[in-house]
Order: sequence, then structure tokens, then C-alpha cells
Amino acid sequence: MDRPETNPTPWYKQRWPWLLMAPPLVAVVAGFYTLKLAIQSWDGLVSDDYYKEGLAIQQRIDRTAKAAELGLAAWVQWNDGRLTLWFDPARLKIDPPHLITVRFVHPTQSGKDQQLNLVLDQGRYWAPLALPTMGRWNVVIEDESRQWRLSGTIVVPTEREELIQPIVPNE
Repeated sequence: MDRPETNPTPWYKQRWPWLLMAPPLVAVVAGFYTLKLAIQSWDGLVSDDYYKEGLAIQQRIDRTAKAAELGLAAWVQWNDGRLTLWFDPARLKIDPPHLITVRFVHPTQSGKDQQLNLVLDQGRYWAPLALPTMGRWNVVIEDESRQWRLSGTIVVPTEREELIQPIVPNE
């Protein structure tokens, strides 16, 4: 008959307890890391006043419909740090405005947004523009009195012209 060992190996020197404790320990560490990320970052996507947001959306739709009514469609080109914009003369039912506001809105980081006021110069609007990052940008074009609005997207950098035209949702 075998005698039991008088000096057994302590539990912390054996492999099985550590293998069984590893997954819960990893989950706890990952949970604390996720908590740290949640505390440090703010997504800013939640609105406090949904009613005002709804009114603003309706106002944007109305201004886009006004742009469609006026036959506004803009060609936008950005290359070599220069923004050039002009309205499609075949569709235009009014004289081009003397001053327009163009906003470049980053889809996820509002700190990178830029706004330019452009003056009509020989049928076109232009300005130097240095966007901080390449990729997809939302473009919003408005007149000085904010009666109409065009919005669309442009991929930067690009040599080609992008058409920004009013798209009115069906009611």
C-alpha cells in the first residue's frame, strides 16, 4: 500500500488552479479597461431636447425643398488645397448669390469642422482650404439669409468634380 505524501505540492504551484482562474481574471481586467474607456471618452451623440431637434430637421427639409424649387445644384471640386464651387447653370432659376456659406462637416469628429464664406468671382466661388484629414466629408452650402440649403458628401482628396444637389425626402 502506498503511503500518502507527507509533503504535498502547495496549490499555487500547481497548474490547474491557474488555468481555471485565468478566464475570470481576464474578464475582470477587460471590464476595468472598458470602464476606463467609457469614463474618458464622450461620444456626444445623445440629444437632450428631441422636440427642438425635430423642428430643426423639418426646417432643414424645408430649406432643401426651397433649393430644389430654385433649381440649385452645385459642383464642388477640392484639389491642391483649393476649393472651387459653382452652380449648374442649366438648372439654375435665379441669379447666383453674391455670398454663400460652405461648411465641411466631419462625420464623426465635430472639432474638425470648417466653415467658409465665399464670394462670387466670375461665376465661381473659390477659397484656399486645408482639411485636417482625408476621407469622406459632408458639405453644406447655404445662402447668406439661410433661405435654402444644399448638402452632400465629397471624398477628399479628389481631382474630379462632385455634384451636390437637393434631395428632398418623400412626405
